Amino acid sequence: MTAAVADAAKATQPVSAPGRLLMSGNDAVARAVWEAGARVAAAYPGTPSTEILENIATYPDIYTEWSVNEKVSLEVAFGAAMAGSRSFCAMKHVGMNVASDALMTMTLTGVAGGLVIAVADDVGLSSSQNEQDSRFWGRFAHLPVLEPADSQEARDFTLHAFELSERFQAPVILRMTTRICHVKGLVAVGERRERPVEGFTKDVGRWVMVPTAAGRRLPLMFERENRLRAEAEISPLNIAEAGGDRRVGFIASGPAYMHVRESFPDAPVFKLGFSYPLPYDSLRRFASDCERVVVVEEVEGLMETELKAQGFVVSGKDILPQSGELSPQVLKPAVAGLLGETPPASAAAVPMPVFPRPPTMCVACPHLGVYYTLSQLRNVTISGDIGCYTLGFGHPWNALDACISMGASMGMALGLDKGRAEGEKDKKIVAVIGDSTFLHMGMQGLLDIVYNRGNVTVLLLDNRAVGMTGGQDNPGSGRDIHGVEAPRVDFARLVKALGVREERVHEVNAYELPVLLKTLREETKIPEPSVIITGQPCVLIKDYHPLKPYTVIEDKCTGCGNCVDVGCPAIHVTRRDRVKKASGREVDLAFVRIESAACTGCGLCLKPCAPDAIVHADSVAIPIKVVRKDAGQTARS
Repeated sequence: MTAAVADAAKATQPVSAPGRLLMSGNDAVARAVWEAGARVAAAYPGTPSTEILENIATYPDIYTEWSVNEKVSLEVAFGAAMAGSRSFCAMKHVGMNVASDALMTMTLTGVAGGLVIAVADDVGLSSSQNEQDSRFWGRFAHLPVLEPADSQEARDFTLHAFELSERFQAPVILRMTTRICHVKGLVAVGERRERPVEGFTKDVGRWVMVPTAAGRRLPLMFERENRLRAEAEISPLNIAEAGGDRRVGFIASGPAYMHVRESFPDAPVFKLGFSYPLPYDSLRRFASDCERVVVVEEVEGLMETELKAQGFVVSGKDILPQSGELSPQVLKPAVAGLLGETPPASAAAVPMPVFPRPPTMCVACPHLGVYYTLSQLRNVTISGDIGCYTLGFGHPWNALDACISMGASMGMALGLDKGRAEGEKDKKIVAVIGDSTFLHMGMQGLLDIVYNRGNVTVLLLDNRAVGMTGGQDNPGSGRDIHGVEAPRVDFARLVKALGVREERVHEVNAYELPVLLKTLREETKIPEPSVIITGQPCVLIKDYHPLKPYTVIEDKCTGCGNCVDVGCPAIHVTRRDRVKKASGREVDLAFVRIESAACTGCGLCLKPCAPDAIVHADSVAIPIKVVRKDAGQTARS
């Protein structure tokens, strides 16, 4: 399919007419980007922001792309804004760390067409390595920050952000959180309004940020921030809500406002939708009508600190936790303590105790065999990365020793090599990284390993998808965001181009455990950079083709438990025994069965099975239960 055909197919997709739709916050932002007349949208997938671009890609008239990382996505959107088009990019909170290099200069140049940057914070750490507060970027970059509190506001604030961006010729940050991104509500939507595009205007004094030009732009940035502060004072997004019980007034934004309103329906609340710059005059008037003021914000005490610096007497993080969501179960006791009252009895239902279910990889995941193999190595330190394969740190593999951020496995591995203790000269250093993560920020690290002659073995796990966020495509999958065929990266050629010697590059089937183990043992003995590429598709994408499932012949199973160590969720332990060998040594046995309905026939469990007790399910007769309705008896056949 050509790009033109793909565009034509996309353009015929129906768009819901104006009305009310049930939408998540991510859905609503996507709809607003389309309604605003945006022409370009780019992102890198990351929970909780992923669905924004996935939804935008279903609308006509917008160019969309999965960029290789967040910095590139912001630069693409900025380029479109320089050309006068409305543009958009989205990322999760840690993605802004990657994009910030570009952001901190865009604040000087400003934009021509509207540019909105949606940043989704993972309050509560549902799927992230930290819980940073993206509102700081507004202060750091001197840019306005808008904070919707529900799906309707996500749509409305996005439209307002485009208007604000063009009026002040500056990018606007739309700060989302997991609670807004994924909770659904009814949203009133409209039609798309096309915007005229004037094109790029050459102006080296604005667009070429050499020091002299940047110096001239700095006063303009600060002048713009002053105008934005005046705008915040009159913004319809900031609302002072009166209340009958004035013992405590609240200042809140985003989902925190919803928690406050649920907890204290009769209290006065200043709801900040335009949360930076803060409207100090309006807030001062609000505070004067309240006996006490509590600032409720997720997660840092950012507004609290700024208000105290302005002379406000407020409470905040002195009574509220510094992390996690501020639900009514958190707010009510905290405010009761402030007032010297007895905390209300919790009305929350006591959760039913359940068997702990730690996260694990999917049945037949190609990473299973990799970590099983790594667990067989001795005297090795394993530097990990961000992806499904981060789970390799856990049971039963225990085969990952460090993980901090995307692409960091490479630099950490080089540091582990160069910083070895005297007694660790023979220790092997292995770095594990996925295909999308390697393209996102890992290539530079491998280049650094090669350039600085690091003794590191790299495992590049190519599963042709951004598996951790739902199987999105990337330059290694051979498809674009619309599923249209695209150039596919040849990882072997790429790592050779980065300087890894040809004889140190190996492509191995992730399911061939003996070959993988042999290759790993050989390469970790070589004192130079080497790369082992394991190639099998993620089991959740269409490239994966299941094979015939397996089962266990109970009479042959000796309880060796080797198959359990692979970590496949389709393998269940049915019985554990402890026996004493002739030597007197006690051995733990684990007898198993395979959930054939879940098994996809990858064969990983066959390799370590000592007694060959695992066979294809269709090759043996499996006893089944038959219920005789007439006699109520059960027979076996």
